[in-house]
Amino acid sequence: MSKFVRLIALLSVFALVLAACGGDDGGGTDAAETTGAPDTPEGGDDLGDMSDLGLPAIDPLDADPDLTIGIAGSSTVFPLSTALMTRWEDEGGPNYPIDSIGSGGGLERFCVEGASDIANASRSIKDEEVASCADIGRTIIEVRVGSDALTLVVSSGNYFARDLTLEQIATAYSLTDAGATWADVDPSFPAHPIALFTPGTDSGTFDYFNEVVFDEADPSPIVSSIAANVGEDDNVTVQGVSEDGCTEGDESTTCAIGYFGFAFFQENSSVLQAVSVDGVEPNIDTVNDGSYPISRPLFMYTADEVVAEKPHVAEFMAYYLNNVNDVIGEVGYFPAPDADLQGAADNLKAAAGW
Repeated sequence: MSKFVRLIALLSVFALVLAACGGDDGGGTDAAETTGAPDTPEGGDDLGDMSDLGLPAIDPLDADPDLTIGIAGSSTVFPLSTALMTRWEDEGGPNYPIDSIGSGGGLERFCVEGASDIANASRSIKDEEVASCADIGRTIIEVRVGSDALTLVVSSGNYFARDLTLEQIATAYSLTDAGATWADVDPSFPAHPIALFTPGTDSGTFDYFNEVVFDEADPSPIVSSIAANVGEDDNVTVQGVSEDGCTEGDESTTCAIGYFGFAFFQENSSVLQAVSVDGVEPNIDTVNDGSYPISRPLFMYTADEVVAEKPHVAEFMAYYLNNVNDVIGEVGYFPAPDADLQGAADNLKAAAGW
């Protein structure tokens, strides 16, 4: 027998001995440890990496493409959710369609029809909506995702209505005479014809505007005013206001005003001016210090029962909260206060059992 063959034989025997020793004491690595299977939020107590909010660090690549999520609601929250969805897809996650139908419409779909999994809202959920959710067996989970400065806008040519009081705003949105002028809002203003634009009554923007300006009047004076109802299409307001023709020295020209979320103003700031309210401009500093009178919270709503039935809903919302502050400034909104964002994370953790 050659030396080479004897060497091969000895190595084979040595390998067999090692294998036998590994199986005698039961101390070898088990199958679960050798598979390298990743931890997931559904995999037990070990959730893997955690975010600063204490939520699982969700990898979109792990999302099951066969599972869907229905998301609908606020046109104000829509661009923020779209930005997060784009990031989610860019990182390998499946697309979940988002319908922009207004806060009221989204909460009706969620709480009355039970036809969606997440409702976007630019206002807090109402007691009657919570009751409707309870009627169909849904216990609300409130998730704060950011802040917005509801922004009044006038055209670039407007030279007199750049700073309005809440009282002047209320007067303007109470006008019922089709021939009304800005002098009817304030006698010191020039008598240009006035045009007003407002979102529809299903909009959280409408609700919050009515809450601040009219102390939640029901019905709101806006409904019977001369304001044009643009529904959920804020582009109608942009076009109507930016093209109003308001010209100093020519009081036959119309000067218009409308309102929507700060992000939409920022997107159209080349053709619009933001109106200061009671002398305060809408910006991140005035929103954070509470001095801007028409700043508001932005929310997502789901339910304990939805999360229990569809754990991937909680996973997507965890991803949303973990990443929202990375994109919210680019969209044109403002981060939620740290305590509120942590509270939202805690609500989600409790529901998901993380």
